[in-house]
Amino acid sequence: MRVPRVKPPRAAATEAASTASVAAPAVAGTASFSKFMRVLDAIALGGDTAWTVNELSARLGYPRPTIYRIVEALIAEQLIVPKRNGQSFGLGPRLVSLASRALESSDIRQLCKDHLFDLKEVTQETVHLAVPDRSEMTYIDKLESPKAVRMNSRLGSRVTMYSSSVGKAYLAQLLPAARDALIQTLDFKAFTEATLRTPQALRKELEQIRRQGYAEDREENEKDIFCFGCAITDKQGMPVACVSLSIPAFRMSANREVSYIKPLVDTCAAISRKLAMVDFSG
Repeated sequence: MRVPRVKPPRAAATEAASTASVAAPAVAGTASFSKFMRVLDAIALGGDTAWTVNELSARLGYPRPTIYRIVEALIAEQLIVPKRNGQSFGLGPRLVSLASRALESSDIRQLCKDHLFDLKEVTQETVHLAVPDRSEMTYIDKLESPKAVRMNSRLGSRVTMYSSSVGKAYLAQLLPAARDALIQTLDFKAFTEATLRTPQALRKELEQIRRQGYAEDREENEKDIFCFGCAITDKQGMPVACVSLSIPAFRMSANREVSYIKPLVDTCAAISRKLAMVDFSG
């Protein structure tokens, strides 16, 4: 299916002005590839939002003809698909297949699999496994609670470092210099009334997390959802992933320590010990 034609702007100067504000590629000579990835990333992060050519152009700062060419190529490769009678786009079957295979082959995911299942069975609540992705955390595994009310999250979806239990658990485990550098990149936005809004508030909470060994999300990312998070560490004690338990507020046990925190912390400690004995180099 071809993308509807978009009339190009009349002046070449428009394209130069639009692209001038776009960040240079991380690797020299890969500008075109970087543009493809930024378009694909915008569509992926949009979730249920179906982006049009004009919307992508406005969001990314690329001229409409550039967006059009990229979109046409992505459709041809089945990485995205047209929606709304061909006027907007969503993720395609090939990309979904590639993502699924990447998750299935993830070493850390396979290493955690049995432990996460046991944690879900013990707590009867939703378990997430997340890994760092720049200034966010990405879910690479999810085990649903068998109970009626569940978390509305998906594999591959991202959560911010400062509003999620997995993000805060990860930050707390970093060395001070790395932690401070990452905090400086965060764009604090409120998702609920409880969301942390400043670096100072986050740093104060991270001190508490380091002392107690686990993080909490008190309806900070999503209203009526509480989460507990803990880091999985390597031989050097550096965080490589985080595990969380997500519980609807109405279902929270009065004895959080026994019901959620101890099983979670014990699970992450067991995975960390297992990880320390594994050689991923071969």
